Amino acid sequence: MYNQKFWNERYTTDEYLYGTESNTFLAENAALLRGPVLSLSEGEGRNAVFLATRGLSVLGVDCSKVGLEKAQSLAKSRGVVIETEVVDLDEFQPKDNHFGSIVSISAHLPSAIRHKLYPLIEKALKPDGIFLLEAYSENQLAKNTGGPKDIDMLMTVGKLRQELPSLKPILAREIEREVSEGKGHTGMASVVQYIARKEA
Repeated sequence: MYNQKFWNERYTTDEYLYGTESNTFLAENAALLRGPVLSLSEGEGRNAVFLATRGLSVLGVDCSKVGLEKAQSLAKSRGVVIETEVVDLDEFQPKDNHFGSIVSISAHLPSAIRHKLYPLIEKALKPDGIFLLEAYSENQLAKNTGGPKDIDMLMTVGKLRQELPSLKPILAREIEREVSEGKGHTGMASVVQYIARKEA
Protein backbone atom coordinates (compact mmCIF):
# COMPACT_ATOMS: atom_id res chain seq x y z
CA MET A 1 0.00 0.00 0.00
CA TYR A 2 1.32 3.41 -0.99
CA ASN A 3 3.36 4.95 1.86
CA GLN A 4 1.36 3.21 4.60
CA LYS A 5 4.32 2.50 6.88
CA PHE A 6 5.59 6.09 6.54
CA TRP A 7 2.25 7.62 7.56
CA ASN A 8 1.53 5.14 10.35
CA GLU A 9 4.87 6.07 11.90
CA ARG A 10 4.28 9.81 11.47
CA TYR A 11 0.86 9.64 13.11
CA THR A 12 1.99 7.49 16.06
CA THR A 13 2.08 10.34 18.55
CA ASP A 14 -0.43 11.84 20.96
CA GLU A 15 -0.38 15.19 19.23
CA TYR A 16 -2.05 15.90 15.90
CA LEU A 17 0.67 16.46 13.30
CA TYR A 18 -1.42 18.95 11.29
CA GLY A 19 -3.51 20.23 14.19
CA THR A 20 -7.19 19.64 14.83
CA GLU A 21 -8.66 22.65 13.00
CA SER A 22 -9.76 22.38 9.39
CA ASN A 23 -7.79 23.65 6.43
CA THR A 24 -8.72 27.34 5.99
CA PHE A 25 -9.40 27.12 2.24
CA LEU A 26 -11.84 24.29 2.91
CA ALA A 27 -13.53 26.25 5.70
CA GLU A 28 -13.86 29.37 3.54
CA ASN A 29 -15.60 27.41 0.78
CA ALA A 30 -17.55 24.84 2.81
CA ALA A 31 -20.88 26.45 1.86
CA LEU A 32 -20.36 25.16 -1.70
CA LEU A 33 -20.22 21.56 -0.55
CA ARG A 34 -23.05 19.08 -0.25
CA GLY A 35 -23.02 15.53 0.99
CA PRO A 36 -22.09 12.87 0.99
CA VAL A 37 -18.50 14.11 0.97
CA LEU A 38 -15.46 11.99 0.13
CA SER A 39 -12.26 13.28 1.73
CA LEU A 40 -9.05 11.89 0.18
CA SER A 41 -5.96 11.30 2.34
CA GLU A 42 -7.95 12.41 5.40
CA GLY A 43 -5.17 11.58 7.87
CA GLU A 44 -6.03 12.46 11.47
CA GLY A 45 -9.52 13.73 10.74
CA ARG A 46 -9.43 17.52 11.09
CA ASN A 47 -11.21 18.20 7.78
CA ALA A 48 -13.76 15.38 7.96
CA VAL A 49 -14.69 16.36 11.51
CA PHE A 50 -15.12 20.01 10.48
CA LEU A 51 -17.44 19.00 7.64
CA ALA A 52 -19.41 16.74 9.97
CA THR A 53 -19.94 19.65 12.37
CA ARG A 54 -21.62 21.41 9.43
CA GLY A 55 -24.10 18.53 9.15
CA LEU A 56 -22.51 16.82 6.15
CA SER A 57 -22.05 13.06 5.97
CA VAL A 58 -18.37 12.36 5.32
CA LEU A 59 -16.26 9.39 4.30
CA GLY A 60 -12.58 9.98 5.06
CA VAL A 61 -10.18 7.61 3.33
CA ASP A 62 -6.48 7.21 4.03
CA CYS A 63 -3.73 4.61 3.87
CA SER A 64 -2.99 5.06 7.59
CA LYS A 65 -5.00 3.05 10.10
CA VAL A 66 -3.28 5.02 12.88
CA GLY A 67 -4.34 8.36 11.38
CA LEU A 68 -7.95 7.28 10.95
CA GLU A 69 -8.15 5.96 14.52
CA LYS A 70 -7.14 9.46 15.64
CA ALA A 71 -9.78 10.85 13.28
CA GLN A 72 -12.46 8.80 15.01
CA SER A 73 -11.22 9.99 18.43
CA LEU A 74 -11.40 13.60 17.26
CA ALA A 75 -14.92 13.09 15.93
CA LYS A 76 -16.03 11.56 19.23
CA SER A 77 -14.52 14.47 21.18
CA ARG A 78 -16.47 16.94 18.98
CA GLY A 79 -19.71 14.98 19.23
CA VAL A 80 -19.99 14.10 15.54
CA VAL A 81 -19.93 10.91 13.49
CA ILE A 82 -17.66 10.34 10.49
CA GLU A 83 -17.10 7.27 8.37
CA THR A 84 -13.50 6.24 7.76
CA GLU A 85 -11.93 3.58 5.58
CA VAL A 86 -8.32 2.45 5.20
CA VAL A 87 -7.66 2.38 1.46
CA ASP A 88 -4.80 2.28 -0.99
CA LEU A 89 -5.53 5.20 -3.33
CA ASP A 90 -3.66 3.30 -6.05
CA GLU A 91 -6.47 0.71 -5.99
CA PHE A 92 -9.40 2.70 -4.55
CA GLN A 93 -12.73 2.39 -6.38
CA PRO A 94 -15.17 5.07 -5.18
CA LYS A 95 -18.84 4.48 -6.00
CA ASP A 96 -19.98 5.99 -9.29
CA ASN A 97 -22.35 8.97 -9.19
CA HIS A 98 -22.45 8.87 -5.39
CA PHE A 99 -20.74 11.91 -3.85
CA GLY A 100 -22.05 15.46 -3.70
CA SER A 101 -18.50 16.68 -3.08
CA ILE A 102 -14.97 15.35 -3.12
CA VAL A 103 -12.27 17.07 -1.11
CA SER A 104 -8.52 16.75 -1.59
CA ILE A 105 -6.51 18.66 1.03
CA SER A 106 -2.75 18.06 0.84
CA ALA A 107 -3.36 14.68 -0.83
CA HIS A 108 -0.04 14.70 -2.67
CA LEU A 109 0.05 11.67 -4.93
CA PRO A 110 2.45 10.55 -7.64
CA SER A 111 1.13 11.20 -11.15
CA ALA A 112 0.90 7.43 -11.78
CA ILE A 113 -1.71 7.19 -8.99
CA ARG A 114 -3.50 10.43 -9.96
CA HIS A 115 -3.90 9.22 -13.54
CA LYS A 116 -5.79 6.17 -12.24
CA LEU A 117 -7.70 7.91 -9.44
CA TYR A 118 -8.80 11.19 -11.03
CA PRO A 119 -10.95 9.63 -13.80
CA LEU A 120 -12.69 7.63 -11.04
CA ILE A 121 -13.22 10.85 -9.05
CA GLU A 122 -14.96 12.44 -12.02
CA LYS A 123 -17.29 9.42 -12.27
CA ALA A 124 -17.87 9.31 -8.50
CA LEU A 125 -19.28 12.84 -8.37
CA LYS A 126 -22.99 13.38 -8.84
CA PRO A 127 -24.03 15.89 -11.53
CA ASP A 128 -23.35 19.41 -10.20
CA GLY A 129 -20.99 17.83 -7.65
CA ILE A 130 -18.01 19.86 -6.42
CA PHE A 131 -14.34 18.91 -6.34
CA LEU A 132 -12.26 21.07 -3.97
CA LEU A 133 -8.47 20.81 -3.72
CA GLU A 134 -5.66 22.59 -1.99
CA ALA A 135 -2.15 21.24 -2.51
CA TYR A 136 1.38 22.54 -2.53
CA SER A 137 2.43 23.86 -5.93
CA GLU A 138 5.65 23.08 -7.77
CA ASN A 139 7.02 26.40 -6.45
CA GLN A 140 6.91 24.92 -2.92
CA LEU A 141 10.06 22.91 -3.73
CA ALA A 142 12.15 25.99 -2.96
CA LYS A 143 10.55 26.40 0.49
CA ASN A 144 11.09 24.47 3.71
CA THR A 145 7.57 24.84 5.11
CA GLY A 146 6.04 21.43 4.34
CA GLY A 147 5.05 19.19 1.48
CA PRO A 148 6.81 16.52 -0.56
CA LYS A 149 10.21 17.13 -2.13
CA ASP A 150 9.17 15.44 -5.37
CA ILE A 151 7.96 17.71 -8.19
CA ASP A 152 5.81 14.88 -9.58
CA MET A 153 3.67 15.02 -6.41
CA LEU A 154 3.30 18.80 -6.42
CA MET A 155 0.48 20.46 -8.35
CA THR A 156 -0.12 23.19 -10.90
CA VAL A 157 -3.39 24.54 -12.27
CA GLY A 158 -2.32 23.14 -15.64
CA LYS A 159 -1.95 19.61 -14.27
CA LEU A 160 -5.40 19.76 -12.70
CA ARG A 161 -7.10 21.02 -15.85
CA GLN A 162 -5.44 18.22 -17.80
CA GLU A 163 -6.07 15.45 -15.25
CA LEU A 164 -9.72 16.38 -14.51
CA PRO A 165 -10.96 17.33 -17.99
CA SER A 166 -14.64 16.59 -17.27
CA LEU A 167 -14.86 19.12 -14.43
CA LYS A 168 -15.47 22.81 -15.03
CA PRO A 169 -13.22 25.05 -12.92
CA ILE A 170 -14.92 27.68 -10.73
CA LEU A 171 -11.67 28.79 -9.05
CA ALA A 172 -8.19 27.91 -10.25
CA ARG A 173 -5.18 29.73 -8.85
CA GLU A 174 -1.67 29.39 -7.53
CA ILE A 175 -0.93 31.69 -4.60
CA GLU A 176 1.46 32.26 -1.74
CA ARG A 177 -0.19 32.07 1.67
CA GLU A 178 0.72 31.67 5.32
CA VAL A 179 -0.10 28.13 6.46
CA SER A 180 -0.40 27.22 10.13
CA GLU A 181 -1.50 23.60 10.52
CA GLY A 182 0.16 21.92 13.47
CA LYS A 183 3.87 21.14 13.23
CA GLY A 184 3.49 19.54 9.81
CA HIS A 185 2.60 22.63 7.75
CA THR A 186 3.90 25.95 9.07
CA GLY A 187 5.04 29.12 7.32
CA MET A 188 4.71 30.88 3.97
CA ALA A 189 3.77 28.35 1.31
CA SER A 190 3.06 28.14 -2.42
CA VAL A 191 -0.28 26.42 -2.96
CA VAL A 192 -2.72 25.55 -5.71
CA GLN A 193 -6.38 26.18 -4.86
CA TYR A 194 -8.89 24.56 -7.19
CA ILE A 195 -12.67 24.24 -7.14
CA ALA A 196 -14.46 22.60 -10.05
CA ARG A 197 -17.98 21.38 -10.79
CA LYS A 198 -19.22 18.32 -12.66
CA GLU A 199 -21.70 19.61 -15.16
CA ALA A 200 -25.19 18.16 -15.03
